[in-house]
Amino acid sequence: MEKEKITKMWIADQGDGTYKNPILYTDYSDPDAIRVGEDYFMIASSFCNTPAVPLLHSRDLVNWKVINYVIDKLPFPCYDERPVHGCGAWAPAIRYHEGTYYVFVPMPDEGIMMCKTADPWGKWSEPAYVRKVVGWIDPCPFWDDDGKAYMVTAFARSRIGFKSMLYMSPIEPDCSGVLDDGQFIYDGHATQPTIEGPKLYKRNGYYYIFAPAGGVKPGWQVVLRSKNIYGPYEEKIVLHQGNTPVNGPHQGAWVDTPGGEDWFLHFQDVGNAGRIIHLQPMRWENDWPVIGVNDVDGCGEPVLRYRKPDVGGVYPVDAPEDSDLFEKDRLGLQWQWNANYKEEWYRVGDGRLTLFSQPADSEKQLCDICNLLLQKWPAPEFTITAPLHLEELAEGDLAGMVSLGGCYTALAVHKTGEKLFLQQRTGNWEKNDEVRKTLEEVHGNMLYLRMTVKKETDISFEISYDGEEFSPCGRVTQATAGRWVGVKAGLFAINENGTPGGMLKVDSFLFRPLN
Repeated sequence: MEKEKITKMWIADQGDGTYKNPILYTDYSDPDAIRVGEDYFMIASSFCNTPAVPLLHSRDLVNWKVINYVIDKLPFPCYDERPVHGCGAWAPAIRYHEGTYYVFVPMPDEGIMMCKTADPWGKWSEPAYVRKVVGWIDPCPFWDDDGKAYMVTAFARSRIGFKSMLYMSPIEPDCSGVLDDGQFIYDGHATQPTIEGPKLYKRNGYYYIFAPAGGVKPGWQVVLRSKNIYGPYEEKIVLHQGNTPVNGPHQGAWVDTPGGEDWFLHFQDVGNAGRIIHLQPMRWENDWPVIGVNDVDGCGEPVLRYRKPDVGGVYPVDAPEDSDLFEKDRLGLQWQWNANYKEEWYRVGDGRLTLFSQPADSEKQLCDICNLLLQKWPAPEFTITAPLHLEELAEGDLAGMVSLGGCYTALAVHKTGEKLFLQQRTGNWEKNDEVRKTLEEVHGNMLYLRMTVKKETDISFEISYDGEEFSPCGRVTQATAGRWVGVKAGLFAINENGTPGGMLKVDSFLFRPLN
């Protein structure tokens, strides 16, 4: 396969000095971002997938690439044993202070963790506790002018019994722990219910907390301000859906340009594709931020197309990786596993991915298998084609392509005796109702699988023996989003005889737009 055959599924940069929203039609949930010099860095939630907490980089706020992950594996044994859906790394925050990059990662059942580095492209420190506590979420660190450090947090009612409150804790300047218990600083029950995701800044003597409220899809963006970090805080709604199709607009980050422009990154929950990223213009009036356009009383609505930020230069049109020709000696950064992974699950080399079939409980649903190799949807509609080499599959192996959401489906090759059969599996992770249907026999050791995603919902499969002529296989299913996450697509190889199996070799994993 030629490298030039890779086609990006979603390009926000329109090539004429404007961009369209979303800038990333990809599930980078709960984004936070900073500027350091001329570089922008953005992070997002990753829940139980690893490597965890993706780190993206841009020079112009429109064209982004994944450059690293902050955490290689989640530091608790439960994530080795199974994918703990909806748990793991929730909404993180990134900040830069005195030459060090800090990322705070809340794990709602384990506590607030911190990783740091001097080189965001390099190795990050192992996660260390800032505070070992259950139900504290969405932490954001802040260093004041006098060198004192603080952390603002929200709360998850599912873990702690309440929400709609914000809390301020003084912390060690090196983020190694809290200095005392801190205090509640804001109660949003009356006017800003479900306030969460706080991000703390300072400007013109005011402390500002940017925070979404009202719930993910029906909500809005709030800004609080005070001359005292512990409040009391004034409140103002600064961004809402208005007359646009952009629901939410929810949880994000204020960044500026070297020339002094202000911009706001946030997400929109579109369901199956997850929480996709938008970029809004921002300005200040009377020491309040105004985000978006068509503002009334300081509350704007999202833009769908707008001029690009003036960052003092022009940068290449690009997007995060999706298709993979497996030409490198390691997995591309578009890939994550369904839980903590092991190096012995795979090998990349000689222009091919090899998945080593792992023992699996035959009663376990496919959605609960750890060694699913997955990546996020890069667009609302597309096809994925993968050429599979089957000659080294072993008795009991099941290997193929999966669409993983709340409702999931897979088309795979099952080796029984000396024969290969196609099998479709479909289920719902909440119901333990997986249906396994054996389809036609596979003839030969080379098979092309194709998955098609239409209207962000319909998942269908096709097969081919020559890579040219494809025929439908299995039934069409309707995807649903997972727990806090969009649908992912990927590959897997397991052995349900309870022993290590053979191997599946894959030449490429190519996305294409629908014709």
